[in-house]
Amino acid sequence: MAKGLAQKAIDDDVFAVFGPVFSGSIMVSMTETRRAEIPNFTGGEASAITKQGNPYIFRTSFTQDTAMPKVARYIASNLKAKTVALIFVNNDYGKGGRDAIMKALDAVNVKVIADISTEQSQVDFSVPVLKAKQANADIVFVYTNEEESARALRELRKQGWTKPIVGETTLVGQKVIELAGDAANGAVAHVGLTIDAPLPAMRAFRAKFEKAYKYLPDHNGIKGYTGVYLLKAGIEKVGKLDRKAVAKALHGLSVSAAKEPGVIMDVSIDANGDLDRESFVVEARNGKQDVKEILPALGKK
Repeated sequence: MAKGLAQKAIDDDVFAVFGPVFSGSIMVSMTETRRAEIPNFTGGEASAITKQGNPYIFRTSFTQDTAMPKVARYIASNLKAKTVALIFVNNDYGKGGRDAIMKALDAVNVKVIADISTEQSQVDFSVPVLKAKQANADIVFVYTNEEESARALRELRKQGWTKPIVGETTLVGQKVIELAGDAANGAVAHVGLTIDAPLPAMRAFRAKFEKAYKYLPDHNGIKGYTGVYLLKAGIEKVGKLDRKAVAKALHGLSVSAAKEPGVIMDVSIDANGDLDRESFVVEARNGKQDVKEILPALGKK
């Protein structure tokens, strides 16, 4: 389906394509936009997306290779954990994340003592959670898609899990928090974007979005919004509507939020189409994300 929609966009002679956000879908559809030399923005986080040498793919989110070292440092330094039970989803997104977190945890001397695979759209999480409990790890790290994340959180609480629950962006997304209810309380994740960030530009975006649509956006809403302004910055740098030139100009581009408020946070794009900017450690609490820490862009370290 994703490939077919990408082809339809090409037939319509669009200037750029936004999406899909699922890693498996973009891995299929971006071959079409690449062939047509059309800039393609995605919120997908699988590391492999930008390792294909595709000069037309750009992320609006962190790659797993950028995000996971930040999470691992938090697990080792802040939580003082020595062992981890890992629950991941067996798809492009989940397998990429599993490999990245395993490597990042190994680098900070934290051991994964339970490596638990689950399926996309899995409904029953009683067995994976039981395996995590039986491993007796210091924390559980959950890396699944949104609906499954909510099910995992509910099952962890049902089985009486009281140790830290840690994850990445998806674990505490607004949709997950709403689906999991009280079961989400206390779950901690590293997120590249959060609507609850204590930044004036983010607060302004939140207010405008809520006024227009009568609900709060999750990280995907922010990704889509900021992606449009990344494209705008690329077009302005080139000075004309030339798809090929704009794609080339976006590589190595740094965009200041002071000059282009639409990007919300200062951001830079590297030669692969991956981005770097500040990020956050958040805790789900009472239906929203509570920002615990602001982590610097990797390039600022």
